[in-house]
Amino acid sequence: MKFVVTGGAGFVGSNLVKLLVKNGHQVTVIDNLHKGKKENLDKVIEKIEFLNLDIQDYDSMEKNMQDVDGVFHQAALTVVQDSFRIPEEYHNVNVKGTENIFKIAHKNNFKVVYASSSSVYGHQKNIPILENYEKKPINPYGQTKLDDEILAEKYSKLGVKIIGLRYFNIFGKGQTLEYAGVITKFLDRIREGKAPIIFGNGSQIRDFIHVEDIAAANYLGMISNVSNSHVNVGTGNSISILELAKLMIKISKLDLTPIMSEALEGDIEKSQSDSSLARKSFDWKPERKLEEWLEEIV
Repeated sequence: MKFVVTGGAGFVGSNLVKLLVKNGHQVTVIDNLHKGKKENLDKVIEKIEFLNLDIQDYDSMEKNMQDVDGVFHQAALTVVQDSFRIPEEYHNVNVKGTENIFKIAHKNNFKVVYASSSSVYGHQKNIPILENYEKKPINPYGQTKLDDEILAEKYSKLGVKIIGLRYFNIFGKGQTLEYAGVITKFLDRIREGKAPIIFGNGSQIRDFIHVEDIAAANYLGMISNVSNSHVNVGTGNSISILELAKLMIKISKLDLTPIMSEALEGDIEKSQSDSSLARKSFDWKPERKLEEWLEEIV
């Protein structure tokens, strides 16, 4: 099959591209390299087509999305703190850029699987979080993802097949600060023999999901018979930030005590998925465990 992956040189996108190539598909990567790195695709670059394009350029997008079976839309701006500083740019890329993909899907009749986010839920008192919980994002980034979901519903009613995956906290080799950045920051300090810095009191709860499991969810969603849905993609397990810091220190075998600092703006308190819908819909389940990966990487 012939697929396009927007943001295919990024952390999630490049892992998805490798999975598609492994499964024998024809892949075109579209990425403006604003955050993505072409070297992320070194192992498969000879087997794919790479286009340095911006998703905000409708005409170029439309031209390069002819006769495709599906588009995996991963391109987005994702740093929560930056979204407070440049909200208009976040709206232009994450909302207007995404609508370009949906418009082209309507015109050219292909299926879209795109990256939504657990950020659409905002603060939730009850966990694990189900898909039908109230959506109340607490930062501009989360609002752009909710705006995308509203657009997805609009275009679904026009007959476009669209699946939105609400990612929880993604981790894995090559991750950047946009994805489960707390792990990267803790890891950097521990490697320097320094104590991890925790923003807030450390009671924040997170559901960490491996990037390869995210890639698999995208692929299974695309080849499934599901036409329109928004589903959680997480492990269903959780760990507090303080517990994470202590676990990483324990694995490192260093004598360190976490340092507490001021909480970050727009930081969600509780984030833990109920991912049973993804399991039922796509026959998907997470395979990689956080502690085992940390044992390897630390």
